[in-house]
Amino acid sequence: MQLANSVQLTFLGGMAEVGKNIFVLETEDDLVVIDFGLGFPDESQPGVDVVLPDVAYLKERRDKIRGIFITHGHEDHIGALPYLWSEVRAPIFATRLTAGLITGKMREVKLDRDIDLRVFDPDDHPVLAAGAMTIEPFRVTHSIPDAVGFGITTPAGLIVHTSDFKFDPTPVDNKPTDYATLEAFAERGVKLLISDCVHVETVGETLSERVVGETYEQVFAQAPGRIIVATFASLIARIQQVIDVAGSQGRKVATLGRSLQNNVRIAQELGYLTDPNSVLVDARDAHKLAEDKIVFIVTGSQGEPMAVLSRIANRDHHEIQIHDRDTVIVSASPIPGNETSVYRIIDQLFHQGAEVIYSAIARVHVSGHASGDELRRMIGLVKPEHVLPTHGEYRHLALYADLARELGYDDDHIHKVGPGDVVTIFSERVSVTDRIPTGRIFVEGRSMNTVDEEMLSHRSNISQEGLITVAVAIDLEAGQVVGDPQIASVGVSIHLEKPPLDEMKIALRESLEKMLEQGTVSLERIENRIRSVTASYVYRGHRRRPRIQPIVLLVSPVT
Repeated sequence: MQLANSVQLTFLGGMAEVGKNIFVLETEDDLVVIDFGLGFPDESQPGVDVVLPDVAYLKERRDKIRGIFITHGHEDHIGALPYLWSEVRAPIFATRLTAGLITGKMREVKLDRDIDLRVFDPDDHPVLAAGAMTIEPFRVTHSIPDAVGFGITTPAGLIVHTSDFKFDPTPVDNKPTDYATLEAFAERGVKLLISDCVHVETVGETLSERVVGETYEQVFAQAPGRIIVATFASLIARIQQVIDVAGSQGRKVATLGRSLQNNVRIAQELGYLTDPNSVLVDARDAHKLAEDKIVFIVTGSQGEPMAVLSRIANRDHHEIQIHDRDTVIVSASPIPGNETSVYRIIDQLFHQGAEVIYSAIARVHVSGHASGDELRRMIGLVKPEHVLPTHGEYRHLALYADLARELGYDDDHIHKVGPGDVVTIFSERVSVTDRIPTGRIFVEGRSMNTVDEEMLSHRSNISQEGLITVAVAIDLEAGQVVGDPQIASVGVSIHLEKPPLDEMKIALRESLEKMLEQGTVSLERIENRIRSVTASYVYRGHRRRPRIQPIVLLVSPVT
């Protein structure tokens, strides 16, 4: 820790990546955590369901943590709580809807009675105490209701964190961005603006969420049969528009997907999702309705293998099979890394006869993030001394820096940082002063089994190059290989047949027996020799590098 009147800012996730949002503000005696999100795997991480931030840094400072302050209820901001909250056990501060979504997630892992969850209303303009810091939430418009940013007063000055935002003049929940609070922050003097930047590549302003509702009206009116809408389970405003449009056109709505059904139930209970015309029906009753009288809202807009839309596309869903009168709306844009999975599903649905509407051909999705002009507008409203982009990949950080330069900021006042960089905010300057190790935790299945980088590397290698298993029996006393090595392959694009297979067996036997003649050898050396000989042989002949799995059976002569 630096000086008493400074504060350190450290990103444990959400920097130079999209997702896994979590950062830390720390003084000598106090620490606050902003968001606690998870990330999603890409195709280089086979078998992984979610990616979590490494919170070892927080565990070491657990006694200093004054609270976890959550901006909104999307998975990339709250999704790590069920997995990792017990490591820190700090109070959680959130708006009413966000708190409801958190409670639902924690109930699934039987932690809902353990958490200290403190609800605030941004319209009350609360000032939340956190040791030497105070947190002032302010309302922002995003793709989920009850989203906020934070004004954080620290010993080094006022820091404003936008969180995920856009300036939507006609939000579905009729609660626009709190411009007055942003202007009040500017009057007080803002040391640092931490800004969303993931949509910086887009020129102009992001369209209003209501545009999606207008598209729904057109598509629903023209659809001859069933309508299936795939979207994120947490896009409450999007779900509300489906309900509203379906009701106006005489259709009922059924939801499919556990996370979606849970979120709809919670949002209804808290009053953030309304159904005045009793449009929502149980999915089990939907088959009783005429096909032109039903809309299904389903999970799987990102191509997740076990989500409802994927199972429908794979003809593996027990309730829905695609008909040629069906209309499928993929009401989301692919997250970077998910493009291949999403378009594969779209292709499958087209092939089965559905009419598929997606963001590349219709306005069935708009971003919840600010475009270039809105990012400029935020800087103009807050008038910060320094700017620091977050929630973006490296290109987004670089383009935001270019945008800030256009507005007159020099490089000493623009801060592009990477994962683990420690940014110290002094009263007179802001600079990177240290770097801490950061990592990722890969989780597969609901059992929360973790997967390490080495295992992922093995899986990736096997998926691309295949696997060769070599079983060898060795008599150590005689210094001989017993019988022929047995070789099998999985997913290898070469044919291990005679005579090449016999040649490989001879090469293995000769190499192993030569090594055995030299004296005492270990099991590890035998396995390494099998890997080396097999890999060299396969690469020379086929230019492939499959994973080699040796199996060594040590035998003794019969007496």
